[in-house]
Amino acid sequence: MFIPIGDDNRGRRIIPFINYGLIGLNAYVWYLQLTLGEAFTASYAAIPLELTQNMDVTATQYITVEGERIPIPQGPGPHPLWLTVFTAMFMHGSWMHLIGNMVYLAIFGDQVEDKLGHLRFLLFYLFAGVVATITQIYADPTSIIPSIGASGAIAGVLGAYLVLYPRNRVKVLLFRDIVIVPASLVLGMWAVFQFLGQASAPQGQGGVAYLAHIGGFAVGFATGALLRIVRRPQTQ
Repeated sequence: MFIPIGDDNRGRRIIPFINYGLIGLNAYVWYLQLTLGEAFTASYAAIPLELTQNMDVTATQYITVEGERIPIPQGPGPHPLWLTVFTAMFMHGSWMHLIGNMVYLAIFGDQVEDKLGHLRFLLFYLFAGVVATITQIYADPTSIIPSIGASGAIAGVLGAYLVLYPRNRVKVLLFRDIVIVPASLVLGMWAVFQFLGQASAPQGQGGVAYLAHIGGFAVGFATGALLRIVRRPQTQ
């Protein structure tokens, strides 16, 4: 498995302060999660049942996994409830969840921002995150399992990067060695793993939101393809 640790960004023209700001905001929300506890996370996570039924579930719910009854904390959400679609994309489930997402965003987000510009990159990031959450909800609209994480929005960034910079060189950690490979290989393999993960994922038990990743990636891929078409030079 490739673990990206950097890319060739010598062609970058602008300072990606939106990308830096998104990383900082994700870190700050993680700090709030650590200090305010599960109640904060449960309140601002995106819960499919709440969003599809427009009802705020505040009491602890339970799911059964392999015969074991597991509690799912809930809490009063914001008003209106659809705001959790946005708040959830800045929350994480663990240190590794946060660090992994932020590494990908730091490596690949700056050049996508360079291509789109600051404001359009922010809108694109949020849109990819929203579509990712909607895609996940569509798979199980009555689930009470909270959905959190920046992965869906970042998947959009990866999809756009794959189309816009397929030949860009990316440094990856491969076992104990650092090797340089094209972005198309790194991100293409990432996309394949998402589809394989979704195909083998148990339903209704939580875990990695592969469908959210696929939905966000599709938005990014389509955006990148559209940009390439619009900016293609005309010949006579």
